[in-house]
Amino acid sequence: MSILLNITDLLSGKIVEGPRMEFKQGWNPKSIMRSICAFANDFENEGSGYIIIGVDENEGKAIRPVLGFDRNNFEKIQQELFRYSNFMQPPYFPRISLEQIDEKDVLVIWCPAGANRPYKIPDDVVSKIKNYNFRIRQFSSSIIPNEDQTIELIHLTAKTPFDDRVNSFASVSDLSRTLMRDHLENTKSKLFEESENLSISELAEKMNLCQGANEHLFPKNVGLLMFSKEPQKYFKGAQIDLVEFPNGLGGKEFTEKIFTGCIQTQLINVLSYLKNNILKTKVKKYSTQEESDRVQNYPFDVLEEAISNAVYHKNYEIQEPIEIRILPSAIEIISFSGIDPSLKKIDFEKGTVRTRRYRNRRIGEFLKELRLTEGRGTGIPLINKSLSTNGSSPAIFDTNEPSRTHFIIEIPIHFLFEIDHVNRQKSVQVSAQVKSILTFCKTPKSRSEILDFLELSNHFSNYKKHINTLITDGYIEITQKENPKSRNQKYQLTQLGIDLIIEEND
Repeated sequence: MSILLNITDLLSGKIVEGPRMEFKQGWNPKSIMRSICAFANDFENEGSGYIIIGVDENEGKAIRPVLGFDRNNFEKIQQELFRYSNFMQPPYFPRISLEQIDEKDVLVIWCPAGANRPYKIPDDVVSKIKNYNFRIRQFSSSIIPNEDQTIELIHLTAKTPFDDRVNSFASVSDLSRTLMRDHLENTKSKLFEESENLSISELAEKMNLCQGANEHLFPKNVGLLMFSKEPQKYFKGAQIDLVEFPNGLGGKEFTEKIFTGCIQTQLINVLSYLKNNILKTKVKKYSTQEESDRVQNYPFDVLEEAISNAVYHKNYEIQEPIEIRILPSAIEIISFSGIDPSLKKIDFEKGTVRTRRYRNRRIGEFLKELRLTEGRGTGIPLINKSLSTNGSSPAIFDTNEPSRTHFIIEIPIHFLFEIDHVNRQKSVQVSAQVKSILTFCKTPKSRSEILDFLELSNHFSNYKKHINTLITDGYIEITQKENPKSRNQKYQLTQLGIDLIIEEND
């Protein structure tokens, strides 16, 4: 069975982090089975582990071209792997795939987090004497946990992450075969071609999206969230609400757009909407140099990272949507249910954020495969760096201490665009004044009457700014056109001015 992502992407280390991969020159069941056990225990809730046989490494990175694996040994090793997997307590069976790269074969052992952890394995599976121990991953090694780690591992038995839990209120038929195959096609997985003749349940099993015996097979929550057409049927609030407040939160005017469907589609669509409707670019020129800079009101990669993280880390047991607020001076991204208690506000301010365990390990895996989010702990540094490069102010993080009912990332607008907003507000105020003058002039008024109405002196500069401008714009005209300098001159509405008042009253 093929893995869910392209072998080239896997070896690159850009989608699956180094600690979740182990490279082996050849088949060594003693050490490989210990690593399989450690990956199955998934002590840090990091997600699947991969053991790649036929690849040498240097400081945790694959050396290309690969050494290769003799495919004539595939069936023999598959049988041995099955036998040794039965030695695990409880038994655990990883997925195995023969992949091609650099015109050679490599053997990939895919180890999803086990559903029945904690697991034990003999220190040496080929020895007649079996000495069993738990195994966990520590950095890039599979170690025997110490006493505290062992207690913690045992406690994890009842703490399967929400997205990896079985949903007995739904059926595997609620999954979309089309959406599953779309994912495989986007990740260039070899399984895409193999899946053409597979049933929904067969494909769901190969993608680790279901669990149970054939007669009692149920989908996992991650399958319903990412590969059903209406996840909102099962998880109320599994949506993104985007609200625009052109005059700020205190203004009465706002527009709302709701993004539904599978969560990766929500993410892609909301980012597309922001890119096409909200993001703007301005050229910043300097008097001291010929080169100019292009700045954005909001860097796209900042929004991409912040919203992707909100989708990744959302508590889908809470019936509240992710909310994105577009304000005149900032964009706020609000995740209800808050962040992990281990994270402190000062961590965000320092830019050194790394959660102890991830809430949705499977969602994270799939989003990384689609290149919609980065690896562990890279989000906040990326946001800070990109804002700094753009010349924007730093992001503000609100952890809602001490209740932690929600988490807000406030991304400030670049100051050049904030100036534009202030100028637009002034323009709106002038327009309101213009409309009041036109309403006042429904019956012809003299220059002094208009300026008295505006509480201004009868000075030429005031006439030029407030009356002559309206003549130039075509809203008013003089009554005595044959004698423009008459002392009895008055100003009356033109048809354009009348139309504007009528439109305003409507």
